[in-house]
Formats: sequence, C-alpha cells, structure tokens
Amino acid sequence: MNLNLYVWRQKGPNAAGKLQQMQAKNISPDMSFLEMIDEVNEDLVREGKEPIAFDHDCREGICGTCSQVINGIPHGPQERTTVCQLHMRKFRDGDSIYIEPWRAKAFPLIKDLIVDRSALDRIIQAGGYTSCHTGGVPDANAILIPKPDADVAMDAAECIGCGACVAACPNGSAMLFTSAKVTQLASLPQGRAEAARRVCVMTEAMLNEGFGNCSNHYECQAACPKGIKVSFIAKLNREFIKAHMS
Repeated sequence: MNLNLYVWRQKGPNAAGKLQQMQAKNISPDMSFLEMIDEVNEDLVREGKEPIAFDHDCREGICGTCSQVINGIPHGPQERTTVCQLHMRKFRDGDSIYIEPWRAKAFPLIKDLIVDRSALDRIIQAGGYTSCHTGGVPDANAILIPKPDADVAMDAAECIGCGACVAACPNGSAMLFTSAKVTQLASLPQGRAEAARRVCVMTEAMLNEGFGNCSNHYECQAACPKGIKVSFIAKLNREFIKAHMS
C-alpha cells in the first residue's frame, strides 16, 4: 500500500505548527498504524529529516499512550480500538490520512503528535484513591460485594486514561474520565467512606485544570476505546449532589 499522509508537525509548544504532506510507501496491510509511522520515520531519517514525534508504550491497547486523531477521529475509524491496535487493513491503497494530536486546552502540545496529558494524573492525585491502611492482601471473599456493584466497578475500571474523551468533546470535557474513576471507587465498600470528599476534590481539580463541562454530545462515549458509557457521568452528578446535601 502507498498512502498520502498529512501529519501535524510542530517543533514545540510555542512554535507555529502545520500539516506536512509525506508519503508512506510499501506499507503492509498487516502493520499496525504505529508500525506504519515507524516505517515513515525510518525513511525520514534516511533522508536526513527529523522523524515524527509521537507517544507510544505498550502497543497492546492497555496504556492509552498512543493519543492521535486520525481523519478527525480520536484513535481512528475503528470503534473501541486504540491507535496501536488499529491496523492498516482498515485503509485502502492511495488513501489520504490526516494525523493530528489531541486538541484540548488542558492538553498543551509538546511536539508534533505529543501532548501533555498530566492533567488527568493530577485529577487522580486529588482523590482517585482510598487512603485507608489495608494491611496485608485480604482474601478475595473477605468483603462480600453484590455482583451488580462489582460489575459496575469493573466496567468503570476499564478506563485507561488515554484522553480520547477529552479530544472528542466539543467542550474539552474530562467528565467521562473523572466519572469512571469516581464510579469505580464509589461502587465498592472500600471506596464509600471517602466518596463525598473524593467527588468534590476530583471535580474541583478537573475544573482547575481547564477542562470544559459536559453538555451531552455523547462524543466521549463514541470515541472511548474501552466503551466507557456516559451513564457514569450521571453517577458522578448524583455523587456530587449527595456530597453537598450531606
């Protein structure tokens, strides 16, 4: 396959950026999208040009590092798939592909396709944990948890914190991410003791980082590679109201 790429190139946060046209030649349909970029970078290096800077780590769809907008869609055209698990067989020979970084006020650009997503880490640091001392690892059945509660917590825990929800949202909102983390802990007895404080400090941290609010576009759910549902945002809102009424 031969492809026409339009890649966002920007030397730094204060530099002017633009889409740069380049060619991806002799690409196998069995390559992942990141492997295709690797091939393009090798060609750029051989030509004495600077390679494309992009984030990656596990390349197994687990870490959420591979944050790219492909043809206007965070993580690309395949539903519930991260960029690293997107394969070139989803494209056709001669296709034009536009590759850009996440676009959000809270995700300042570092270089090319790399943005600073540490704002999500600071939301977690604000309260996305339980602070009680648990001692040794308890038996799995030491605290009985109803199956529906466990299922909700596990569904919420699937969030990998990639930021696709923020990139997809017209408001640059992190409500889906924050609600998943709040719901994960609020659904379990270990997390309920600090539930009121947690939802307040995490919501405050989210707003302080410059994320927008939710206005029910549902783009976040559509873009999420793990299928996190907007119903968790309703759960966050309920927890927030309960915290301020108690």
